[in-house]
Amino acid sequence: MRWNPKSKPNSEKVQAIQSILQVDEIIAKLLVQRGVETFEQAKTFFRPTLADLHNPYLMKDMDKAVARIEKAIANNENILIFGDYDVDGTTAVSLVSSYLRSFYPNVATYIPDRYAEGYGISYMGIDYAEDNDISLIIALDCGIKSIEHVNYAKAKNIDFIICDHHRPGDILPDAVAVLDPKREDCSYPYDELCGCGVGFKLIQALAENRNQTIDDLVLYLDLVATAIAADIVPITGENRVLAKFGLEVINSNPRPGIKALIQNVKKKVLTITDVVFIVAPRINAAGRIKHGNEAVALLTEYDLDQAEQFASEIEQHNSDRKELDKQITKEALLQIEENNEQNRFSTVVYQENWHKGVIGIVASRLVENYYRPTIVFTKSGEKLAASARSVKDFDVYNALEACAEHLEQFGGHMYAAGMTLLEENYENFKNAFEKIVQETIHPDLLTPEISYDAEIELSEINPKLMRLLKQFEPFGPENMTPLFLAKNLTDSGYAKNLGTDNEHLKAFVKQGNSESFGAIGFGLGNKLDVVSHKNKFDAIFSLEENEWKDTVTLQLQLRDINSSNG
Repeated sequence: MRWNPKSKPNSEKVQAIQSILQVDEIIAKLLVQRGVETFEQAKTFFRPTLADLHNPYLMKDMDKAVARIEKAIANNENILIFGDYDVDGTTAVSLVSSYLRSFYPNVATYIPDRYAEGYGISYMGIDYAEDNDISLIIALDCGIKSIEHVNYAKAKNIDFIICDHHRPGDILPDAVAVLDPKREDCSYPYDELCGCGVGFKLIQALAENRNQTIDDLVLYLDLVATAIAADIVPITGENRVLAKFGLEVINSNPRPGIKALIQNVKKKVLTITDVVFIVAPRINAAGRIKHGNEAVALLTEYDLDQAEQFASEIEQHNSDRKELDKQITKEALLQIEENNEQNRFSTVVYQENWHKGVIGIVASRLVENYYRPTIVFTKSGEKLAASARSVKDFDVYNALEACAEHLEQFGGHMYAAGMTLLEENYENFKNAFEKIVQETIHPDLLTPEISYDAEIELSEINPKLMRLLKQFEPFGPENMTPLFLAKNLTDSGYAKNLGTDNEHLKAFVKQGNSESFGAIGFGLGNKLDVVSHKNKFDAIFSLEENEWKDTVTLQLQLRDINSSNG
């Protein structure tokens, strides 16, 4: 890994916030790095409140969306809540449908089949609406580029409200309302909401229209926090507020579906990271292996016994997903080796029988292995479908845009995207993508980077520092867990490997005459020799509390280690 310090914060600003808050310099530096420079900003950062949420009517077309939904309710119309099959989409559908059903019965939900229909608004979904006398579709986490689909629905007298957070194209769909903070003509103060977050702004506006307060909506925030965690959006601004209060709901009074998913977790308090690795993959597994409808059924179920039954089925899907993911990753790595493609600037692989539900995960695994922009294709009906994943600071969406002539359709973000193409265009696309990556990627980006916030002496680590760091939560993009660099460390002499394949490292470290700290390095088992024989080494690590037999100690979670220079 390349070790890089994050940009050094302005020393005058550090001194100013240190003086205002009466905190140690290390905390002041971390705050300034996160854009916290005044007392008011610190108050919002450390003590976010629901009052910090923006007025939903600041979002372009929100008034039109609310008016159309109220008209549908007044006229007793049937409403269909349509959403993508991933975590963001299924939580958004669960959120908006359960809110509307709390006062209006004529609400149905629809999640497209990943295999029969693919991503986004589908003609099958619109036909389903027509067959069931549905005159209004609310699309969540998709639809911003569905020009033809919205026109198709319009010809059948079906209206659309689009709630999306993906980048719009040059033309917007001809919907009654298009809610997307990334619209160029939308002046909403916060652009980084996930799809479920946009859905929450919609119900917030509806609630306001019905004389409800934000307190009436807190029970829905477990869904929003789950989507924020799964969609890897920045945990800043509104997302920070929604994630913080959503986590409180998850930890105190989650809906039966989420309760059923987490009841066997032994941790007392779940963090955003726990949601990412425990809750999100299970919700995702439904759409990957069976059908996203199962996730919505789980998340909208009010009977705990029934929710536990749904959760048990989803747990099985997750186990199946793990097996598929392992097998396909193995086959993809073999394909790269057999084709001698280990030294390319990009990875593009294809096998017609790979399970479409796990190709995104496989793409992430290949990025971990070769660290370069990666696309994994499989056969989907008459076409090939793919998932793309990128490396830090490389915009894979822009790269796909440069190869658009070879694609049927594509959409996504800087770091993740999906696409389809005709099989005869596969080789041309693969070559074009490699060419554009080779021409535009900085060579440094092909080596994983680890950025640390600050250098620290082990003598500065104490329970007070840990208490303040915990107040930086919830962590996530643009407010990541602080990473520290400490130099010239030595192990007590008892460093050892852990894990079935000795893949982890356990050590007990000190710096000069400092107090000793336990240290754990997941995936660093191959670096045992770096710390052995009292060798001096440098480490990048985060701080965590280690609970063992009712005793809590501070522990370094090692992210990388290298021999000290001199």
